[in-house]
Amino acid sequence: MRIKTRNDENQNSINQAALTDGGAENLSPFRSFGKVKQPSMADQHINGISMTILIFCIVLAVTAAVILDSEGVSDGIIFAVFVPVMILGFYFFFAIQVARQWEKAVVLRMGKMRGLRGPGIFWIVPILDTITTWVDQRVKVTPFSAEKTLTRDTVPVNVDAVLFWLVWDAEKAALEVENYRAAIAWASQTALREVIGQMTLADILVGRNKMDADLQRIIDERTTPWGITVQSVEIRDVVIPADLEDAMSRQAQAERERQARVILGESEMQIASSFETASQAYINNPTALHLRAMNMLFEGLKEKGALVIVPSSAVDTMNLGGISGITAMAQQNIDKIK
Repeated sequence: MRIKTRNDENQNSINQAALTDGGAENLSPFRSFGKVKQPSMADQHINGISMTILIFCIVLAVTAAVILDSEGVSDGIIFAVFVPVMILGFYFFFAIQVARQWEKAVVLRMGKMRGLRGPGIFWIVPILDTITTWVDQRVKVTPFSAEKTLTRDTVPVNVDAVLFWLVWDAEKAALEVENYRAAIAWASQTALREVIGQMTLADILVGRNKMDADLQRIIDERTTPWGITVQSVEIRDVVIPADLEDAMSRQAQAERERQARVILGESEMQIASSFETASQAYINNPTALHLRAMNMLFEGLKEKGALVIVPSSAVDTMNLGGISGITAMAQQNIDKIK
């Protein structure tokens, strides 16, 4: 789940518009209710078999009319041949239907349910039979959103989600609801608003799996009577106000600083404990203490240009004055020899 602020909304709107203009109008039902999609040949279910028969009948009728006219046959006979062939061609054109593998055709005869047809080729009686709906039974993806919805702790958020669903009963989808695509879209949006109102902002940010499960359960309960089942729901984006994001960032930074101070304090306690343990070893062994002090002094003086400040009490304790004098005299003797 990605958390965004309102500063990102402009870019998100541009992306959504690009998707819609690019032919993905089915991705967001709330943005495409007012749009009319021009049906293609595939959408009209004009199959190649019926089209071929119609073209063949038209060519046959025209050819027969031309031949009969050239032979001097009367117009009445030509009409008697031409019209039945054309009627037969159009009859086959409307009678022969082909449903794709994932489709079911809802057929009504004189306004009453006759049955489901497909997949494959099937036959209807023109004028008496009508196909009211072609139901696509593949898994469909429908993004939906809830904008400026208040959480339980009164924080306005925008939430985008994706719904994966399919029609398992084509008859119910065609007869129980007027437009099952629009119905499931609105049911999803209202369910999302309901779930957001029952959760706090913290629950939404960290409890995505629970929110997904609740949405799936609620939407599935509403759509099951329509012959639709919901496979899954996934939350995509959570948009929070920019000022709230700044406050959350400051809170997180303060928490990190607190943790750093706690770790530093624990380290100081461990160091102090180590010093206490080491001091116990030097209590009854002043020689070892002097050697340790001299070693520390030597390590400090190894660096070129280093300055070491030693308390006078330490000088007296370790007899560093005598040692320094001997070292100075040795250095002078070395200089004289050179």
